[in-house]
Amino acid sequence: MSEATRRVVLASGNAGKLRELRTALAPLGLELVSQAELGIGSPPEPAPTFVENALLKARHAALASGLPAIADDSGLEVDALAGAPGVRSARYAGESAGDGANIARLLAELGDRPPAARGARFHCVLVYLRHAQDPTPIIASGQWSGQIATKAAGEAGFGYDPVFLLPDRNCTAAQLPPAEKAAMSHRAIAVRALLEALARQGA
Repeated sequence: MSEATRRVVLASGNAGKLRELRTALAPLGLELVSQAELGIGSPPEPAPTFVENALLKARHAALASGLPAIADDSGLEVDALAGAPGVRSARYAGESAGDGANIARLLAELGDRPPAARGARFHCVLVYLRHAQDPTPIIASGQWSGQIATKAAGEAGFGYDPVFLLPDRNCTAAQLPPAEKAAMSHRAIAVRALLEALARQGA
């Protein structure tokens, strides 16, 4: 990657995503700047899949900034809810809902289902565009399986982390040390795949 393309816009204003991706992408020498820092707003996300929404967001940010763009579209899929909240994870309790409201709705929807009926996974899709009209975007994805806890626990992380239970660790994602989460999460898996693709293609 040349010096002229080291600055890349992240098509998100989510501070948690920016923090995680800045750390993960540091080996590439990228200067990752959020679209919010550049005064770029978020486009609607009407698509039914993570891939389509990530592409939409990346093209929007690249066009508005004139920079290469990385977009992350991720969410929680719960088996008992037929894959919901899915692409609407950030808006599950309403368009302007915060993490607390989204978690409250999720726990209410699941009710008193037993652990065996609370299976879930985080899904992450990352898209890298060299420019807004890039015809061959690099797409990477990752999944992280677990269960939905019956109540929130932990102060780290963001989003649904406080209720995403890891049975083999007997803790939620929000109770993991940040370094451990950074090594094993859905986003970490997607980032590793993206780094490998970027290295192969010399993007």
